[in-house]
Formats: sequence, C-alpha cells, structure tokens
Amino acid sequence: MVTLDLLVLAAYLIGILVVGLWAQRKATTQEDFLVAGRSVGPVLYSGTLAAVILGGGSTVGGVKLGYLYGISGMWLVSMYGLGMIVVGVLLVPRILSLKLFTIPELLQRRYSPAARIGGGLVMAVYDLMIVVTGTIAVGAVMEVIVGIPRTPAILLSSTVMVAYSVFGGMWALTATDIVQFVIKTIGILLVLLPAAILHAGGFAGMHAKLPPEFFSLTHIGAGKIGSFFALYFFGMLIGQDGWQRVFTARSVQVARNGGITVGLYCFAYAIAGALIGAAGHAFLPPLADPDLAFATIVNTVLPAGMRGLVLAASLAAIMSTASACLLATSTVLLEDVYLPLRKSGGAGSIAQTRAITLVLGITATVVACLTVDVIAALTVAYDLLVGALFVPVIGAILWRRGTGPAALAAIASGGIAVVVLLFTRGIDSDAPIYGGLGLSGLVYLVGSLATPGDPLSAAAPEHP
Repeated sequence: MVTLDLLVLAAYLIGILVVGLWAQRKATTQEDFLVAGRSVGPVLYSGTLAAVILGGGSTVGGVKLGYLYGISGMWLVSMYGLGMIVVGVLLVPRILSLKLFTIPELLQRRYSPAARIGGGLVMAVYDLMIVVTGTIAVGAVMEVIVGIPRTPAILLSSTVMVAYSVFGGMWALTATDIVQFVIKTIGILLVLLPAAILHAGGFAGMHAKLPPEFFSLTHIGAGKIGSFFALYFFGMLIGQDGWQRVFTARSVQVARNGGITVGLYCFAYAIAGALIGAAGHAFLPPLADPDLAFATIVNTVLPAGMRGLVLAASLAAIMSTASACLLATSTVLLEDVYLPLRKSGGAGSIAQTRAITLVLGITATVVACLTVDVIAALTVAYDLLVGALFVPVIGAILWRRGTGPAALAAIASGGIAVVVLLFTRGIDSDAPIYGGLGLSGLVYLVGSLATPGDPLSAAAPEHP
C-alpha cells in the first residue's frame, strides 16, 4: 500500500523536476529569470498566483486550525484572499507601471538607497522563513503518510525544489506552479474535502459529534482574528513573493482580474481546510501534535494511491510557495542588498541569482531540519515583515510627505521592536506585531513631519 503511494509521489516529483528543467530554455535574460519577461497571460497568471499564495501554512496550518477551532479556523487563509483582492483592485494599477523587480526597489525610488537596503534585509529574512515553513510542512506530511523520516523527506523535496528554481527561475516556477495548482485543487478540494466529511458522517454527523462552537465563525476569538488581519492581510499587501508574481503579468488588467479571482479562490480554500480539520476532530482521537492533523486525516480517510495523490497535492501547495519565496529571497538579496552595497548600476546576472538561490536553498533546508512548528515559523516571518516594512511601503505608495530618514528609522525601529518582543513575550503573543507596527508607524509619521520633504517623492506612484 505504501509502495503505491510512493510511486505516485515519485511520479509527481520527477514530473515537476522535468517541467522545471524544460522551462530553463526560456530564461535567457535576467528579466526572464526574475519576472518571466513580464509576459504572463490571464489563465497562467491566476493559476500560478494561487499556487504561490496558498502553501504549507495555508494547507497544513489551515487544517490544523480547523481541527482546533472548527469553521473559524478559516480566518488565517481568508486574510490571504482579502489581501489579494485589495492588491488587485487598489495597488496593482499604482505599482505595475513602475517595472520593478522588487518591493524594496520602490523604497529607493521613493526614499533613498539606504531604505532599499534596510527593507531588502527584512524582506529577505521574511521570505527565507516562508521557505523554511514550507520545508517543515513537507517533512511533517511525508513522515506520517508514507513513513519517510522527516529529515530525509525534507532533503528529497528540497533537492527537487531547489534544482528547478536554480535552473529555470521564474519561468520554471510558472510552468511548475500551474501543474501544482491543478493537482492541489483536485487533491484538496475534490478528493480530501468530501472524503473527510463523509468519514465524519456528513454534516449531520459533524453536528452531532462536535461542540456547537465549532460551527461559529468567532470561536477562534476576536484577538486571534485581529492578529491574523494584521499579519496576513497586511503581509499580503507588501510581500515580495506575491508581488514578484504580479510583476510577471503582461498588463494591469491581467494582474487586477487575476488578483480578484485568486482572492475568491483563497476563500474557498480557507473554508475547505477548516472543514477538513473540523471533520478530523469528529473522528480522530486527540492528537498530541495538531500539526499532524492534515497527514493523519489523509491516512485515515483515503485508500492507497489516493493518499499518494493528496500527498502530491499537499506538496504542490507547499513547494509552489516555498520555491517562489526562495527566488524572492535571492532576488532581494542580490538586487536590493548586494548590488546597492557594491554601488553597481543595473540588475544582476542570471549566474549571480542562481548561485545565491542555491546557497539559500541549502540554508533553508538545514534550518527546516532543526525546526518543527509550521505556524510558529510563519508567525515570525509575518511579524517581521509587517512590523518593519508595512508602514514605509504603504507610505511610499500613498503619502507623498513621507521622507527617507523617517522611512529608514521606521524600518529599524519596527524590526527591533518585533525581535525584542518575540524574545520577551514569545512567538504566540500578539505583542510583536502590534508593537512593531505601532512603533514603526509612530516613528514614520513623526519623523516625516519633523524632516524636510524628500525630493524623491516625485517618484511616488500616481493613480492610474
């Protein structure tokens, strides 16, 4: 039985690797490698964007929250959807015409080179932590479903992901992600969701076996919903991994319509994950580790072969996001940190990006082997991103009075506040995000009003 699941898994990994390496031939320039030549059409764009947004935190973490809180576990992934809709409707028309490679590049155009470097460092740490989150999730899922120990599972999947990311860049990610989107949609929404609900006795059986609060949208608590909004809605508006996909769209219309479509898909995925987790709570014994809820449900409700398909679906969700964030990390470190520090004009080379991507892929794999909590790693990443960068980035888009010194001070103060509060109040506390965001906003506002207007404000994006 396990052999059949392994065969399905092996076919998936080999197929993805082949598709990714095939796409290598399209990456002939740095623009091709980083943003797929800015030429992706509507169908491919929407599928690949959805694949990027919904990864290990959305799949393994979403089911975990459903297992713990019922339908209100949908709020985390729903914030991704809400953020994506706002990106498509409000921000895409303002930013896409600037022909950026990275979000920190906007900080240089609007503020100063120093703001770009500071923002690039924060963005790189965020994206690398998302890669770590994905590789942790891969290990947890494969360990339970097919019995592969966590470390070998991480090494196997990371090798495939890093290989096609290094060789093919954004074109490889785009080609593999559309395949992964199809597999993920079939495996999670069309196979696992109905199977889990039926195993729980249908909705009637779930109502009979679960506490009434499992069917309340507010059971998870207003505080948790608020922190999800601050972390994941705000994070979606400024994350390099999502925006690097937006930069691949061939037109504003493609990016705008795709953002709305993907946002609605995120809501469907959020509900599915919460229902799968809630159904699992109805028929599983209490789990010592809720992170294993997804894999345990798959093992319980699906036969051999189908388990392999859903395993491939979960890997599709996880690897698409992890590979996007891996390329985002290497792009930011090269374009926003290394080259500006070297005072090199223009963009980097494909060879430089490939080398950095390889090193970062190895680093993320090692860190993932030493870490175990998916939601904790995800929370740290978004705490730092939003706490340090949200105010300066949104200020660069919306407020022409913001100044370079204030933006740099906001990045530094917000980042320091997040790190200090993570150590003193703990990863599970809401204090890091609110403290970092509040201090960053205060420093940016006061600093901008106290310093002369920045002549670079002329570079701020206008309304379309």
